[in-house]
Amino acid sequence: MKKIIPLSLAAVAISLSATEVELDPIGVESTIITEVAQNAQISADVAEALEDGIPSIDLNRRSGIANDVHIRGQKRDNISVEVDGTKVHGACPNRMDPPISHVVSHQIEDIEVIEGPYDVETFGTMSGGIKMTTKKPSKELKGQVDLGLGSFGYKKAAATLSGGNDTVRALVTVSTEQSGQYEDGDGNTLAQQLANNPTAVAGSHTYKTQYENMDAYEKKSINAKLFVNVADNQELRLSYTGNRSDNILYASTPMDAAYDDSNIYNIEYNIANLSDTYKNINLQYYYSDVDHPMDFKYRDRYAMMYMTNHLQTSMKGLKLKNEFDLAGTKVLFGLDGNTRMWQGESYMTNMAGIQSSFATTLTHTETDNTAAFVKVEKSFGDIDLEAGARYDSTDITPDSLAKTKRKYNALNAHVIGTYNLTDKNKIFLGLGKASRVPDARELYYGAANNNLEQTTNKEIDLGYEVTTDAMNFKMKTFYSKLEDYIYFTGSFANIDAKVYGAEISSEYYLTDSITLHASAAYKKGKKDSGVDTDLADIAPLRGKIGGSYEYMANSIVSAEIIMSDAWDNFDSSANEQRISGWAITNLKAKHAFGKSVDLTVGVNNLFDKTYAQTNTYMDITLISAGATTMLLNEPGRYLYTNLTYKF
Repeated sequence: MKKIIPLSLAAVAISLSATEVELDPIGVESTIITEVAQNAQISADVAEALEDGIPSIDLNRRSGIANDVHIRGQKRDNISVEVDGTKVHGACPNRMDPPISHVVSHQIEDIEVIEGPYDVETFGTMSGGIKMTTKKPSKELKGQVDLGLGSFGYKKAAATLSGGNDTVRALVTVSTEQSGQYEDGDGNTLAQQLANNPTAVAGSHTYKTQYENMDAYEKKSINAKLFVNVADNQELRLSYTGNRSDNILYASTPMDAAYDDSNIYNIEYNIANLSDTYKNINLQYYYSDVDHPMDFKYRDRYAMMYMTNHLQTSMKGLKLKNEFDLAGTKVLFGLDGNTRMWQGESYMTNMAGIQSSFATTLTHTETDNTAAFVKVEKSFGDIDLEAGARYDSTDITPDSLAKTKRKYNALNAHVIGTYNLTDKNKIFLGLGKASRVPDARELYYGAANNNLEQTTNKEIDLGYEVTTDAMNFKMKTFYSKLEDYIYFTGSFANIDAKVYGAEISSEYYLTDSITLHASAAYKKGKKDSGVDTDLADIAPLRGKIGGSYEYMANSIVSAEIIMSDAWDNFDSSANEQRISGWAITNLKAKHAFGKSVDLTVGVNNLFDKTYAQTNTYMDITLISAGATTMLLNEPGRYLYTNLTYKF
């Protein structure tokens, strides 16, 4: 079985791989993770699937669920997130609800990860992008049920039903999961990590006695689709995704999330093959909203009342795409318009549930963007070329007269060339430039800066890939120059910086049933000036090594070692700190009982290692005491099992 599972640090002894993630071939600009829903055995958290699948992605641990990711050290608005073409944002300024948390892995068919400024179709793809595609309805009646159990009281259930005919197809996916607080390698729950940490202030940050053992989260989600063939080659596509998360604990942050509710609506009309030249036209309207209150309710800070910061955001957009084939040249032309609203308020609630003391924390702000884009693809013998351009005009308008309205214009462009040396190996080169505007938090929330300029990334990427019957090897390098990079060290400011690095992944097929894997990612981030020139959020050398054995059809045992160097280069001026290196071992086995039933068992962090992989960059409000900020440890030994029934 030739599964592609990126692993790392080829310098360490080889083990067997515990993560079943299929990847399509890697280009200079993107990698596609396939079969996401099929491999969601441990958690519905999309961040874990992304970290498992892409060497350049690092998980940013905040809680047991709803974690964030970095792509080559970039996060927040420096990377864009889409679900079925719908641009999605979170409401929390403290990143408790990152955009990828508003869809669960059970719903997803594949994820395209764009590394660099190589996407002209999406507003804000400056240093990377994540495009999630959920399952599509089928004509045949199909279904799947997943039941899972894990350590720390983890329980999940998910089901998908799809079917239809030549005219109408429908799909519904529902899921629910909940978990107690995970324990780190020392056996400490989230509440105990906080209580034992010297940064915690007793009577303020710590959890009240009655809440010390409460569950870490509960999450429910639904995805529904209806595709209708209106006429020959014409299809109407309707979809809805709803997410309801309750009582999510964020131990290293002063507040917890009371709930996080989101809705994503999508309407598309697609016409294919209008003529030999006019290949496709697609018109899409989408709307999403997020409702997110975070509070001190479970903490010792207040005895008779507690504070809530209540944030809301919405996103609506209209996009038109036209695809042409002009004498062997593929041309995509489109128009894009979208508006994001973001607002927040703060209030107190007493023990009787009466609210008072309302105050604006984030003034009602609308970000309006209009754009036109074009992409051209053409092959010249052994050379494949792609060129794209996008022009954005963006207005950011706050309701408050005390805030400054801003207007930004940007021309984004890229060119990508692939030279096919033979049918088995190729080299590729990409040059790109893209910008992203400041968001309302950076401009108007707390210690903000109304005068921020938009950030521009100018990047070059170079890669090589060779594929034979016995192996596959890929290598990518990049250099990114960030102009007016929006950076936080107590307040937001524009700086100039650079990020560069390399990543490799390889697979070696010993036999038809045994595969060995290795991969690694290294990056470096530097400010152009300053006393401490290290850039925050730039994780050290990390990787995986391992392999898998398919002992019978669709049945596999695997193991992996995941490793990280020590975090020695960090920005102490932004409250980062040194983190020790670590290595953990994961094991997994999946057995197929015929074509309908799969049983998976596994263990992560087999040797119960205590370690942390997320640093403490102060752009997120974490619990601190002086110059020390609380580190959150990763889960300790985690055993899990999953039963899948398909029909």
